[in-house]
Amino acid sequence: MHTGNQLDMHGRRSKPSAELTSLIDRGLLPEDASLAAEAPAFTDNPFQLGIASGEPHPDGFVIWTRLAPDPLAEDGSGGMPNRNVPVRWEVAEDEHFRKIVKQGTATALAELGHSVHVEIHGLKPARYYWYRFKAGREISRTGRTKTAPPPYVDLSGMSFSLASCQAWYHGYFTAYRHMAEDHPDVVFFLGDYIYEYPINENNLYRDVKLSSAHNAKTVTLSQYRLRYSLFKTDPDLQNIHALAPWVTTMDDHEVENNYAGIYSQYNPSPEAFLKQRAAAYQAFYENIPVRRASLPKGPDMLMYRRFRYGNLAEFNVLDTRQYRSNYPANEDERLDPERSILGKAQEQWLFRGLSRSNTIWNMLVQQVVLAQIDRDTGPGTEYSVDQWDGYPASRDRLFSAYQTCGIQNPVVLTGDIHRHAAADLKTDFNDVQSKTIGTELIATSIASDADGAETDSLAPIWLGNPHVKLYNAQRGYVRCTMTPKQLLAEFQVLPYVTRPGASVSTYASFLVEAGRPGLQRIH
Repeated sequence: MHTGNQLDMHGRRSKPSAELTSLIDRGLLPEDASLAAEAPAFTDNPFQLGIASGEPHPDGFVIWTRLAPDPLAEDGSGGMPNRNVPVRWEVAEDEHFRKIVKQGTATALAELGHSVHVEIHGLKPARYYWYRFKAGREISRTGRTKTAPPPYVDLSGMSFSLASCQAWYHGYFTAYRHMAEDHPDVVFFLGDYIYEYPINENNLYRDVKLSSAHNAKTVTLSQYRLRYSLFKTDPDLQNIHALAPWVTTMDDHEVENNYAGIYSQYNPSPEAFLKQRAAAYQAFYENIPVRRASLPKGPDMLMYRRFRYGNLAEFNVLDTRQYRSNYPANEDERLDPERSILGKAQEQWLFRGLSRSNTIWNMLVQQVVLAQIDRDTGPGTEYSVDQWDGYPASRDRLFSAYQTCGIQNPVVLTGDIHRHAAADLKTDFNDVQSKTIGTELIATSIASDADGAETDSLAPIWLGNPHVKLYNAQRGYVRCTMTPKQLLAEFQVLPYVTRPGASVSTYASFLVEAGRPGLQRIH
């Protein structure tokens, strides 16, 4: 990254012509005319995939865009030439950019899908900022974002939203339009930003026509790029990205359904699958506002990280896919104490962080259901090995760490199951009288599984577990408001998503009081 005018061959600052100066004054070109000359003459608006921000810290955040004048070009290129392009960026304290506080030029690298990730530092904590990008003569829309508060301030409150599972082909992202009206401080996305399945007349609920390039399972980098482009064309998704910072983690479908570490469930060799995983991780990085620390190295990508909001809350973002043991072959293997859903290094990182925590609330931002869910309504037991139930030793170690470290008010934020659910976390899930030590809030899908319904055939199974306090099979999101005394979780639902324009309503509301573990339903 570089800023300002470049030096000419004699070491002097080059100056733009009078014509270019006029364009600069009108905000149509960066100050460096030579950089502007390097930008192509775009065939259309290159910012059709939108802009986004993420990774909020007290002194800054990441701002993102990806150049794509032809976003659905079948080769995944977005219609861009195979060369690097300079992109000017600005961050201001006002939406009219009268007070620009940071600016510079980044390079949209062809090898990274012409994506731009700018890590901004040196800003004021706990305040809104506005940002935009310029490429050639084209200017992006304006985005708004917000820095986190100082790490040790006594924060009176914050708001955040939970979202997951956005199968674009199953319906419209109307939930994001309603989420935008809530103006959350931050959005936590809990996994399945895209899906890898072929899209065709059997699963396409939107009233659109797609080329045959979309009717294929995503395996290659170009296919993953095209799939992100397709999903990112949704205007409601673009709007919520442009309104609030996101903290994003991935689950399985960003790569492949139910993968476990280096193992595919569809029988390719580990070597072949790791090649696919490398392509998937790169495409995720190219399309999500994450920091440079998450730039993949082949099939490896650092996704676990930590965010703090004053003395109020610490958010530990987990990766339950990349390091997990393979699925167990039998019950004895499921109970093997050496098995892990997080991997040894991530477990140690998490437990070290918990041991040092001094915030009122301690949050896990993660993918799959943590609470034990017995799926046998009779005298036997049956568990989903894709969830933490497939790794009970990991859950036992986590709960032990909670108690050993004296963790205050643990809350787990989960996605994956396309259902709203809420559960108390117990020291012994098989004993209804055992101690409640925390709470799990599970967000339904934005669109996956189409319209859904208030209840379904799985409801008796879930609600047959006495620690489960909510089950709903509609689409929507969770709206959360946190103070030092309580956490309010409001489960928002839409009556339909297979056509646009749905209203939103609160299906259920729960309070969790600080110092008093357990869900209290108030609506």
